[in-house]
Amino acid sequence: MRIRLPAVLSALAAALLASAGMTGAAAAAEPMNLMLNWTPTADHAPIYFAKAKGWYTEAGIDLTIEAGKGSSLSAQRVGSGGANLGIADLPTAIQAVGKGADLKAVMVIYANSPQGFYWLKSSGINAPKDFAGRKIGNPPGDAARLMWPAFAKKTGIDPAAVNFVNLSPQAKVGALKSKSVDIISDFYNEHDLKVREFGPDLGFVAWRDIGVNVYGNSLMVNGAYLAANPERIRKFAAVTQRAYSACVKDFAPCLDALTASVSGLSPDNQRDQWGRIKQLMRDDTTTKVALGAFDGARVKADYELVQSLIGLDKPFDPARFYTNDYLDKGVRMPAE
Repeated sequence: MRIRLPAVLSALAAALLASAGMTGAAAAAEPMNLMLNWTPTADHAPIYFAKAKGWYTEAGIDLTIEAGKGSSLSAQRVGSGGANLGIADLPTAIQAVGKGADLKAVMVIYANSPQGFYWLKSSGINAPKDFAGRKIGNPPGDAARLMWPAFAKKTGIDPAAVNFVNLSPQAKVGALKSKSVDIISDFYNEHDLKVREFGPDLGFVAWRDIGVNVYGNSLMVNGAYLAANPERIRKFAAVTQRAYSACVKDFAPCLDALTASVSGLSPDNQRDQWGRIKQLMRDDTTTKVALGAFDGARVKADYELVQSLIGLDKPFDPARFYTNDYLDKGVRMPAE
């Protein structure tokens, strides 16, 4: 069989050009690291989905995702420049800025507080007023522990009336079941898991239902990094909004991306979590302004809550702590 050399060379040249184009795109991508608030779960799935789809790379971002150990650590790392971006509970980040952290909130993930307390009714606890003298299990860097004084004062409890027990996130349910603690704090995401585990004996209170509906997990960027790379942050925010919007419409590919990157996750549990997360993402601002947008009055109220009930080392202007300027206003959370 005769092989036409020009055709072979043409095909080879095309392949080389395509390869060079791909290599060029990868080479043009600038490194960026993101520190999560905890180990990856459903609320982080959109980020893994966008990374797997190559959306960050297409935007010129070579994203590295690092698991976290609490909002407090994430806020500290980003605030000191140890990470470019991070996810942290907003009140925890406010406290960090009061201690000198260089942070700017650029996108809210949980427009409603995900915080809740769980207990067993058989323990004699019927409501938060019965928490006094009890043991609460959660990690030392947990946002619920840092915000406990606000919860306690809202519910009329002496903040010093409970004992905190250090637990890893994975040990919370087991500790409650074994009764080594009386109460655990946890995000509303995993509510279904606890309902299945404890049935009608489960007691629960959502912070948002007692008037502590502070903003939850939000994307923070180091202030100096933002000043030096505004367009990179704009691209990152746009891709991340696009990813969360895509996952709201169809979570299946996002779940696939998450479980392909993170071992040990139950797909059924993650699907349940995502159903709750969508509720937490939705408010008037995220549905009418932009997915991920902050409401200035709410940020101010969260700041004032932290300042009055917990205290700040150095007060600051909350209006300078957040911005919606890097969000794509064409991407919105669906109303339902």
